[in-house]
Amino acid sequence: MQYSSTREAFINSLTELAGRNRKIVLVCADSAKVIRADGFADRFPERFIDVGIAEQNAVACASGMASCGLVPFVATYAGFITMRACEQVRTFAAYPNLNVKMVGANGGIGAGEREGVTHQFFEDLGILRTIPGVTIVVPADASQVGKAVEVIADIPGPAYIRIGSGRDPVVFDEDLPFELGKIRILKAYGEDVAVFVNGHAIPRALAAAEGLKALGIKAMVVEVHTLKPLDSEAIADVLKLTGAAVTVEDHNIIGGLGSAVAEVIAERAPVPLSRIGIEDRFPESGDAEQLMDAYGLSVDDIMDACRRAVGRKERRSS
Repeated sequence: MQYSSTREAFINSLTELAGRNRKIVLVCADSAKVIRADGFADRFPERFIDVGIAEQNAVACASGMASCGLVPFVATYAGFITMRACEQVRTFAAYPNLNVKMVGANGGIGAGEREGVTHQFFEDLGILRTIPGVTIVVPADASQVGKAVEVIADIPGPAYIRIGSGRDPVVFDEDLPFELGKIRILKAYGEDVAVFVNGHAIPRALAAAEGLKALGIKAMVVEVHTLKPLDSEAIADVLKLTGAAVTVEDHNIIGGLGSAVAEVIAERAPVPLSRIGIEDRFPESGDAEQLMDAYGLSVDDIMDACRRAVGRKERRSS
């Protein structure tokens, strides 16, 4: 498997944008090393602000800058934004609908393997989904992060981009575009079951679909990189086509992709659903791939979930 850095992709894209747009500002909370900010700070020292270990202040400062017409990006660990500064995100950025862009590193257990549970952030997406007006994206890899940064910079209002550890699997070709708010069908072997997935779990979902094909189960793999605004209509169309669904995410199964798809199922297309993710527990530290396997995100786990969903569909139709 090839690897690249979503952190470097973020800062490279932001630095390029800042060269074209003097309103771009980078705000850190003693996190310049985390997000590889040296290149931006060296080129635009007047637009680089480090508030120290004070994440709440970072979001508050960024909100003030946004109220003056700047486009601040706040970048640090995902949990430090979404937990330590949750009230500031909600009240200072989201409530007045300010143009604050947030970038959270170490999203998921696969991205926080070196630093343990205090720096494995598998609750971030669920927390932010409850805050009105926040755009939430989970790019698959470094090239998608770079493109997502460009897109997010151009839309009004608060937004959050989830990035990884700096050693992140390469999923797509570099020239693949990023379209905000739209699902993407990655593989369609058939219409027996839909596998909804995002982030660095995508290679596992694709491998599971390949394995299922050998067993006579034809899966459709669908990337959902934008959790808000969710492409609910297109997801419902896929659900109606397949009649069974599995969600795969490096996140607590409560509040993230699984919950989002479950809401669409409940309101638009009632079909059997199996959710694959962190099952409401705190994981240990370890190698990224081993952690994913240990906590229910293995290729076999995904295949088993697909078989269960198809079995439930068949029992309902019999």
